[in-house]
Amino acid sequence: MKRFLFDCGTRDPLASIGLLVLRAGFGLMMLFGHGLPKLQNYATYAEKWSVVPAIWPLSKMTMPMSLMATIGAELFASGLLVLGILTRPAAFVLGFAMCVAAFQVHAADPFFSAGGAAKEMAVLYLLPAFVLIITGAGQYSLDATISTDKRKRRR
Repeated sequence: MKRFLFDCGTRDPLASIGLLVLRAGFGLMMLFGHGLPKLQNYATYAEKWSVVPAIWPLSKMTMPMSLMATIGAELFASGLLVLGILTRPAAFVLGFAMCVAAFQVHAADPFFSAGGAAKEMAVLYLLPAFVLIITGAGQYSLDATISTDKRKRRR
């Protein structure tokens, strides 16, 4: 279980620097651009929130629960990404939230838009989540300090 949750993936220094930049950039943009504004304006979002994932058992959530789950994903999962701890599960949670945003919330919207609502931003946030699920956090993360697996990796 420890290996599943905390495996950092590659320990190559150059690749790990790239993953650090990706994790920090993606996590901070999600945290400050989406999570904190939703938390600070909770009452405003709660009035107009109408998104419940159409996947059982999540479809049984109430709308306030769905909003809190979204805020939790955008705040806590992005914070975990910035720190590089539980990176793959956190990236999965954010990726799932972006799938719901792109293909349920913006289902009727065009893919690209010249300023209006579109799927584009959710898919752009989905891409780094997908990359981090595949690669892990890299050597410069808390996952790497927890997972001291010494097995040889191909470079």
